[in-house]
Amino acid sequence: MTTPMSSLQVSQKKSEHSLQGNLGVGAIVFMVLAAAAPLTVIGGNVPLAIGLGNGAGAPVGFLIAAAVLLLFSVGFVAMTPHVKEAGAFFSYVTDGLGDRCGMGIAAVALLAYTAIQVGIYGYLGWAANDTMRFYGGPDVPWPVYSFVALGCVALLGYRHIHLSAKVLGLALVLEVAIVVLMDLMIVVNGGNAGLNITSFTPDAIMSGSLGIAVLFALTGFIGFEATAIFRDEARNPEITIPRATYLSVIIIGGFYALSAWALVVGVGVDNVKAVAEATLAGKANLLLDQTLHSLGHIGRDVVNALLLSSLFACVLSFHNVIARYQHVLAQKGLLPTRLGIVHAKHKSPSFSSLIQTVTAIIIVAIFALLKLDPLVGVFGSMAGVATMGMIILMLTTSVAVLMFFNGRQELIIGRLWSTRIAPVLAVFGLLDCLWLVVSNFTLITGGSLGVSIVLAVTPVMAFAVGFVRGQRSLT
Repeated sequence: MTTPMSSLQVSQKKSEHSLQGNLGVGAIVFMVLAAAAPLTVIGGNVPLAIGLGNGAGAPVGFLIAAAVLLLFSVGFVAMTPHVKEAGAFFSYVTDGLGDRCGMGIAAVALLAYTAIQVGIYGYLGWAANDTMRFYGGPDVPWPVYSFVALGCVALLGYRHIHLSAKVLGLALVLEVAIVVLMDLMIVVNGGNAGLNITSFTPDAIMSGSLGIAVLFALTGFIGFEATAIFRDEARNPEITIPRATYLSVIIIGGFYALSAWALVVGVGVDNVKAVAEATLAGKANLLLDQTLHSLGHIGRDVVNALLLSSLFACVLSFHNVIARYQHVLAQKGLLPTRLGIVHAKHKSPSFSSLIQTVTAIIIVAIFALLKLDPLVGVFGSMAGVATMGMIILMLTTSVAVLMFFNGRQELIIGRLWSTRIAPVLAVFGLLDCLWLVVSNFTLITGGSLGVSIVLAVTPVMAFAVGFVRGQRSLT
């Protein structure tokens, strides 16, 4: 017969296995923005949105994506004070739709974050080798650089979150500063054909596929909801998390739209689609060529270097997110208990961090042994899985918000916009986004139709496995 623990013992046990910190709004926003990898998106997603989407009207795609995510954030934030666990989507869906759906979403989240992190490792390995060769260095296989980055991430992820926040903050400030400087120089100099707002006119917006532009804009926001994952390490989470969530969406969306518009103006409305298409064909580089024109050779070299730091900041941020997801699930008894251990000195989910490192090493090693192309085979396919997974996560969370407040009528009074209207609009907006992803999935993965179907179904299968695992844990 076991003896019930006293309230003091329960409190001490919880304290021993709880993450602690004093992160403010700025620190959390830094980590979220780092996960969004602004420079990587400007250099990669923007040319895709312009070249495959609606050309000069592509900046509007980022504004539309931001609007949908702001609608999602309204319900997400409204429910935040009532969710006491730092499990983000998993915790919200569990409270709104039950344990089994929560476990299904937890599986999707782990899959999506792991996929995008591994994909970025492939991109980082390619970018590091490309930079080395550009400056006359040796041609080194991409996995070498990926494993070096993996080791650095493992070291930082094992320690206290404040160390990661400082590294991410520095990398973010530098990459945002150089892009803002380039934007400013384009505005000052007037671009190729003078300043204009053609990108925001109906003719430009509808000149091609606006849907594809929105699609690639959405992939640039992956990880923005990670604000809630740092709940246990946040200062005054009921205030800090909502502010950080709204700021993250607004800053990311505004920065992407402004920088995309600046690139359009810099190259010229009539020329930018052709330059973007040449970039996708490997015959030009929209970002670096425009940086060379605006900031000279030194500026181009700086952007090239900061692209690497942007990619590193991205994988570090996702490593921290995954480690904390596993930590919360372990505390719920849904993963091995040891994953819930908190380091006595660093106050970090140290064992979970180690397991995450081992997982990434194994997957990257498998891709390396298969000799997959780091961009199409690794980054493209993993970004496709992550994008599909993230939309499923947000869509399910919006439904969970509606169901949560539906059973608590006393919480709805005077809050119809945040508890009803905005979540419903978010559901419809995310359904449209899901259709865009499914109907254009081969564009994201760069693979065949068969491979794309398998990758697209993977998040759905992860949900099914998690749902069944959750059902068994309840019986």
